[in-house]
Amino acid sequence: MAAIRNLGLQNYETIWQDMQRFTQERNADTTDELWIVEHFPVYTLGLSGKREHLLNTGNIPVINSDRGGQVTYHGPGQLVIYTLLDIKRLNLGVRQLVTILEQAMISTLAELGIIAVSRADAPGVYVNDKKIGSIGLRIKKNCSYHGLSLNNDMDLRPFDHINTCGYSGLKVTQISDMGVTISSNQLASSVIQAITTALQT
Repeated sequence: MAAIRNLGLQNYETIWQDMQRFTQERNADTTDELWIVEHFPVYTLGLSGKREHLLNTGNIPVINSDRGGQVTYHGPGQLVIYTLLDIKRLNLGVRQLVTILEQAMISTLAELGIIAVSRADAPGVYVNDKKIGSIGLRIKKNCSYHGLSLNNDMDLRPFDHINTCGYSGLKVTQISDMGVTISSNQLASSVIQAITTALQT
């Protein structure tokens, strides 16, 4: 059973370094953890991220991260859940973990009356072809870190200044745009429940 840590609004780099340290220092007996967090405004470039997808980032910092994937934006009002899991112990492949995270967001959105889908060609979760949830992972020592982000009630304008996830013209959306109001803590509770249930099956 994973330990849950709710960290509130945090600087991206601080949490990233904490995740690296946790993964580096963990051993076969270390309990898995799920970290709930929101970030101050930041663009992050994944390992396959290309700087040409940064169009006009203005005064928002850009950080080269060690997660998979392309470029994305994090800001207040977006739920981020980091999955610090021993995937070997859980007998999970990376693709299986991605599917668990996608399905956790999809089932949570379904509870809110929002129909969302995943796409084989582009990891993440979409509502009417607009991206609402993203996934980026890193595997080290058979353990995962980084995780998912789900747009709840945030300023989406910074997404206009990047090719989100490396796709020109990809639109983003959020839960509040569907007329649904939910606190990040409530949202996190539902997503975490779905993840932990899937990990136990």
